Amino acid sequence: MSGLSYSSTLFLVASGLSLIFGVTRIINFAHGSFFMVGAYVACSLTARLPATPLGFWSGLLMAALVAGLLGILMELIILRRIYRAPEIFQILATFGVILIVQNAVQLIWGSEEIFASRAPGLRGTVNILGQHFPQYDLVLIAIGPLVLIAIWFIVHKTRWGVLVRAATEDREMAASLGINQSLLFTSVVFLGCLLAGLAGALQIPKDTANLQMDLNIITEAFVVVVVGGMGSILGAFLAALVLGQTHAFGILAFPSLTLVMTFLLMAIVLVIRPLGFFGRMGRPARALGPSTEPLRMADRRYHLAAAGLLLVLLAAPLVVGAYGQIILTEIFILSVFAASLHLMMSFGGMVSFGHAAFFGLGAYATAFAATRLGLPFVAALAMSVVVASLIGVVMGWFCTKLSGVYFAFLTLAFAQILWSVAVQWVDFTGGDNGILGLRLPALIAGTTAFYYFALLVSIAALLAMRQLVFAPFGYALRATRDSTMRADATGLNPRRHQLAAFVVSGMFAGLAGGLVAFQRGRVFPNDLSIATSVDSLVMVLLGGVQTLVGPVVGAAGYHLLRTELIRHFDELWRLILGTIIVLLVVAFPGGITGGVKQLVAAAGRWREARR
Repeated sequence: MSGLSYSSTLFLVASGLSLIFGVTRIINFAHGSFFMVGAYVACSLTARLPATPLGFWSGLLMAALVAGLLGILMELIILRRIYRAPEIFQILATFGVILIVQNAVQLIWGSEEIFASRAPGLRGTVNILGQHFPQYDLVLIAIGPLVLIAIWFIVHKTRWGVLVRAATEDREMAASLGINQSLLFTSVVFLGCLLAGLAGALQIPKDTANLQMDLNIITEAFVVVVVGGMGSILGAFLAALVLGQTHAFGILAFPSLTLVMTFLLMAIVLVIRPLGFFGRMGRPARALGPSTEPLRMADRRYHLAAAGLLLVLLAAPLVVGAYGQIILTEIFILSVFAASLHLMMSFGGMVSFGHAAFFGLGAYATAFAATRLGLPFVAALAMSVVVASLIGVVMGWFCTKLSGVYFAFLTLAFAQILWSVAVQWVDFTGGDNGILGLRLPALIAGTTAFYYFALLVSIAALLAMRQLVFAPFGYALRATRDSTMRADATGLNPRRHQLAAFVVSGMFAGLAGGLVAFQRGRVFPNDLSIATSVDSLVMVLLGGVQTLVGPVVGAAGYHLLRTELIRHFDELWRLILGTIIVLLVVAFPGGITGGVKQLVAAAGRWREARR
């Protein structure tokens, strides 16, 4: 019964997420933010309204309405301008919304957890089979099916529901019949965000309202949506039931493996049923992976610019202090991390939501080899590449059987499994305390020495990936990305090339993780977290997916921007960073390098017009 109560909350969040995706094709990473807003607003309203059942439930409903109205605001200001952009850019925009909402909530309610009073009239327990079960949880169990029935009635028995189903089946055909898509999309986003806000409001008698609840709920909501089948409300309900029972069983029988079981369930379902319980192969409006222009070898100007940049970096330690060298070293390492994802995503057409799996594996493999096995520096760093490559073969064998959004979420499942192991297998990984005590050899122990070492390794890694792109393997990989059927017809083996790209990408990400482990002298589970995976996506997309230098530019820009904002705007850095990300996506969907190209082209047209 505890599992059923948890299932209702998951279903409320996942049903809204599934509705939004089914109609708009948006993978709304910010959906958990509306869950959090619902919880915080409900805490404030219920504290001010009369402490009666009417006052309490009115406060919850008003909180849900506030979340829905904020969803409309997001749709009108941000999403409406990027509906025709590839989904991956919409993910970046909604990630910016996460930062904005999280900072806004912190400014309004503070950083401390907020405790709400229990539901009036439902503060007791009911004796069931000799066990005391909370009355409020019984109400939550009933709310889930009631919401399912209400959604079914709205979707199948109202004209609005007919329009929603029409847009879900074939959005282009619905538009050609004169359906007002703008109004339809706005209403769907409103309903989806309202359901998320209602789920958050319903949680306040059970849990505290805190700043981590948005990311905590969104990962599990994505599990429900993917397992049930993207866009299927009934599938989301069934998946929520299964996941709720799995979660409750894990707490009872295997408390140390509870987090692992959730994402293991998702991985197993996707391997057996690639489209989930009730998913269908629809006609996507846009490809998930970003399309790229034909690549050309760099000309003399780029070679001269690269040589000049190298001279600047070689001379930088003479100008900048130790802090500046540390920041630049981190940029070198992050450039390799971002470029490894860029190789798989831009040239292989495989978008990963769990690229931190390789980064964290490389970090942990290096730390374990150096501290537990006592291997020397070079051998310990090599272990990052070996372990990441081996796990990449296993992960890739399963993941490359899927495509599109299901591929992306299976990589997320594997990454979250590894993160859960790192958190809960305390005897082996150290848990939240991590692995400490990594030491550099005397030759590169200083800040400046390691700066030059990281620069050398990152240049070698970036050149190796560039060589792969222009090798026959790179051309075959791009052919597979552009048309799997044509590539197969010409004698290429698409899955073999995708698997090879997956493993190579993981290998370089593991190398970046190993470098980070030695630079910091310690490793933590955060290196495997979804936040780290999102950071890699942000770096690639901010830099631009259509150029080889995009991930390097994105890594430098994102890391410098975030670091400086944290230094100078401690309380506002998320709000400012999120706003900048959203503005860049809306104004320059091609990223920083794409934006520079647009400005150069515009300047050229202006000069021509002047002539």
